[in-house]
Amino acid sequence: MSQRLTHEEWIEIVLMTGERSNRVIAADFNANLPKCGRMKTVTNEKTSVAVLDSFSKSPQRSTRRMSLESGIIRTSLRRILATHKWHPYKLQLLQHLNEDDPDRRTEFAEWAKQKLEQDPQFTQKILFSDEANFYLNGEVNKQNHRYWSDTNPHWIDPSKTVGTKKLMVPSEKILRAGKTLRNAILSRAPHMIRDRKYHLKTYRQCCVGTELVDWMMHQSSCVHSRTQAVGMWQVLLEEGVLNHVDQEHNFQDKYLFYRFLDDEQEDAPPPTEEEKKESEEELQDTLLLLLQIGPDAHMRMILRKPPGQRTVDDLEIIYEELLHIKALSHLSTTVKRELAGVLIFESHAKAGTVLFNQGEEGTSWYIILKGSVNVVIYGKGVVCTLHEGDDFGKLALVNDAPRAASIVLREDNCHFLRVDKEDFNRILRDVEANTVRLKEHDQDVLVLEKIPSGSRILNHGSSQSQHKYMVMSGTPEKILEHFLETMRLDSTYADPEQEKMDYALNNKRRVIRLVLQWATVWGDHLQEEEMSIAFLDEFFISVSDDSRIIPALKEQLPELEKIVKQYSEEARSAQKKHKVLLRQFSIGDERLQKRQPIKVTDEILFKVYCIDHTYTTIRVPVAASVKEVINAVADKLGSGEDLILVKMSSSGEKAVLKPNETSVFTTLSINGRLFVCPRDQFDSLHELIYHTFGRQHFKKTTANLDLFLRRFNELQLWVVTEICLCSQLSKRVQLLKKFIKIAAHCKEYKNLNSFFAIVMGLSNVAVSRLTQTWEKLPSKFKKFYSEFESLMDPSRNHRAYRLTMAKLEPPIIPFMPLLIKDPDAGLANKNHQEVRSYVRQLNVIDNQRTLSQLSHRLEPRRA
Repeated sequence: MSQRLTHEEWIEIVLMTGERSNRVIAADFNANLPKCGRMKTVTNEKTSVAVLDSFSKSPQRSTRRMSLESGIIRTSLRRILATHKWHPYKLQLLQHLNEDDPDRRTEFAEWAKQKLEQDPQFTQKILFSDEANFYLNGEVNKQNHRYWSDTNPHWIDPSKTVGTKKLMVPSEKILRAGKTLRNAILSRAPHMIRDRKYHLKTYRQCCVGTELVDWMMHQSSCVHSRTQAVGMWQVLLEEGVLNHVDQEHNFQDKYLFYRFLDDEQEDAPPPTEEEKKESEEELQDTLLLLLQIGPDAHMRMILRKPPGQRTVDDLEIIYEELLHIKALSHLSTTVKRELAGVLIFESHAKAGTVLFNQGEEGTSWYIILKGSVNVVIYGKGVVCTLHEGDDFGKLALVNDAPRAASIVLREDNCHFLRVDKEDFNRILRDVEANTVRLKEHDQDVLVLEKIPSGSRILNHGSSQSQHKYMVMSGTPEKILEHFLETMRLDSTYADPEQEKMDYALNNKRRVIRLVLQWATVWGDHLQEEEMSIAFLDEFFISVSDDSRIIPALKEQLPELEKIVKQYSEEARSAQKKHKVLLRQFSIGDERLQKRQPIKVTDEILFKVYCIDHTYTTIRVPVAASVKEVINAVADKLGSGEDLILVKMSSSGEKAVLKPNETSVFTTLSINGRLFVCPRDQFDSLHELIYHTFGRQHFKKTTANLDLFLRRFNELQLWVVTEICLCSQLSKRVQLLKKFIKIAAHCKEYKNLNSFFAIVMGLSNVAVSRLTQTWEKLPSKFKKFYSEFESLMDPSRNHRAYRLTMAKLEPPIIPFMPLLIKDPDAGLANKNHQEVRSYVRQLNVIDNQRTLSQLSHRLEPRRA
């Protein structure tokens, strides 16, 4: 067998072929490569067995490579294989068509047709491929992929199967985030991105999952856990900015290799000094962006796992999310935990996709996680639209009947949670089997659910009973009766005596801590209630008596004694005088002292206007009723007529206040006034509009909450007013920057109420339409504002706001309109006291039409 040629010799032969004649080549070949001769054409039995054995061990080996390794020419190899009826079977790629693929093909054809009309050379700019999947790294090439065998192997190469990593174009925002993180890593820890070897294979320019998580946690104090960091990296992986070297879909906190998109290219250039500097400046903003969208990506990652592969932590995360889904709010805790283990994530990219058709067999129950769908019935068209948090498809499963309507996607990129029929029926059977209903007169008066063995609820208890039931619903009487019958200490607690003592001690300590916290939070209000002071005195005596028997309680006794004495002495002091609240503040120091909470006993000086717009000032308790206010005004005016009190807003809306309503001064809208007039002269004011708040049902004042809610609207309108009254473009840009900075400070100091008020003011149509002003705003501030707006996203029950709140430590000023489900809702060169007076008494325009007119004067609508 002749000696095998080296790569250098092959290259030299190619060079000679291109530059010289055949005679000269033959002479040089014999002179320079004397050891090499023509490969043997061997076809004996021994060679045939060796060839077939070699192909049996490596059926994917090409005849060219086999020829180089064995020294047998390719013609002889093919002759041997043909003689023994071995054939090169070709890899065939199969593509599974999704429901929306025909629509996508039609859409592409229409788009290509338009492009071809605009540019006749358009087809020359397209890279065509007949592959089922097109990968950037050329993973599948069926034209040179062969499998030698004497029979069809029906073989599937697992590394070449259709996977999830398809050619995609990431969004500009996430692409920029990936570049920023890569440049920051190369600047701060360049050793993290390097060539790595594993199982004799080299992976070029990649990172390790655990190292990426460690690095992320060290870059920001806002990243509190490794799970949170995994979600942030998953955002990049979902959009293809970060890729697993083996095309894994999920990011994992393990020794797995990942590669940035920029490093997919050969010899990717390192970042310049300018790029490193930019990445350092943008790093914190990028981390904040990923922090906001990371939880959603982490949730999708968990839901994409097969149910059997979900960990306990995964199930807990899914369960926490299910607590905020409207469609599941009526289900018990047990059912929600069952659903967490069987829910499947499903997404569809294009509007118009039909999820299922009317008349089809029901196979799944769907819950809308993102997006909306139309419910279509034959002959009627769209009968309704379902949105985020709604569910559909359950009726067909319960009744085992065909689908009653078709479901069509109303918008792009819709996400669903799906429960298959088998799991749905199993959970339903378990619920009914574990539910006990007590009926009286055919009405459910008590519904109990059996707690499964191994449940978290049972684990927290100490009962040895075989069966436990949890109260799901019932009348108050039956719930109390059930509690008294079942919750007896001796029958439910069978531990040793010392454990009973420890149990009692821990309970007493918890009660003492609760009372201490209650007294601290309730503060000055304790002085107004004699029963609260009496309770504290009696509680202190009881704890003192118990401390003689249980010495461990003496540790908390001094703090309790201090609080009881403090509030008892203040309550008994007869020298305290009521505060007088003023409607307006002056600039003097005496009026700008620290604000205190409003109490029921406080008094207020207020202007009440007459029908001729003259006014009289009265002094009444802040919780005074309308009847008391009218009597005070009548005494001041010396009027004996039948008077009524009317609340009037600046927009012209009026409402007659009922005699038993209280705290009416604090319920006025911005720029609102109170009018008093005879009942028969009311029509001369305006038409009657009743608006009842029902404050007569409260025995305490809600004045503080009223003022707090009004302050939100005041701040929001203040932002719009200041910008719309600023006529110079450059000054408006400066105002925008200042308001964004103020919002950032509010967020930093955890004043979310003022933060949202300012952001909503900036998003008001009178401000948002000022395109010339926004175009002049620096990109840094635009990015801040877009991040602020993302926190206002109402989707999934205001999930972005809830996640932000969960990360903050008290004290926090929450976004009050959302908390109570009621969203209706020049300082330069001034000294400190002028600023305080200005902020406390903001002058605002509360008419949206006026604000819009001012906005159009500043920047008229473009023709």
